[in-house]
Amino acid sequence: MDRILYTAMSGARQSMEQQSVVSHNLSNVDTVGFRAQLHAMRAVPVQGDGALPTRVSVAASTPGADFAPGPMNRTGRALDVAMEGDAWLAVQAADGTEAYTRRGDLQVDSDGLVTSVGRPVIGEGGPIQVPLGAQLSVGSDGTLSAIAQGQGPDALVAVGRLKLVTPGEAGVVRGNDGLFRAPPGGEGAPAALPADDEARLVSGALEGSNVGAVDAMVSMIDVARRYEMQTKVISTADENAQRANSLLSLS
Repeated sequence: MDRILYTAMSGARQSMEQQSVVSHNLSNVDTVGFRAQLHAMRAVPVQGDGALPTRVSVAASTPGADFAPGPMNRTGRALDVAMEGDAWLAVQAADGTEAYTRRGDLQVDSDGLVTSVGRPVIGEGGPIQVPLGAQLSVGSDGTLSAIAQGQGPDALVAVGRLKLVTPGEAGVVRGNDGLFRAPPGGEGAPAALPADDEARLVSGALEGSNVGAVDAMVSMIDVARRYEMQTKVISTADENAQRANSLLSLS
């Protein structure tokens, strides 16, 4: 009887965690550049003093994120950029480290700092700052150009270049803040990836989330039914145990 309880209990717990992942993906179905989080489960033997061949539990095995590209939507806004291929935009995280995102709806704050969702966008020499009130445009290679307020097109000057990186086989890892970083280096801290001069972007467009609303809803229903099934197994096992105890007491 214990094998049923161990399997169903651990399975129910992991189903709850999987439901939170699916809910998180569904809530970001309209988030620009969002990458769906993946969740998987695997069977592992129970460790410790109570280890028996009949006791197997379920453990989470999160493979990371779905890096499939999202749909590209034209906006016509000069500071909206969509990265092509495997390119990522470098930004400065809250802890000061370099992180990467596919979200390209750039803004300029009151100090002239170019940001992405409030995070400074990194250029060739650090965060990029532009003249206030200037008319901005972004080239396909990430070059940020500006025309000062009151000036004509002939006054167009380059004020910086967005740092674009291509992780390649090394890949990037999602952090708790939703940003991606390079795998930790020798000292355990995430390393900064080198800029890729060949990386390109599309100006006046945004990449949508790669989460499909219909698929996410189907997954949510599937996980909910799986959880119900596992809790029912736990209840059935408890009832069987009580009946067995009653029979033993009669004898």
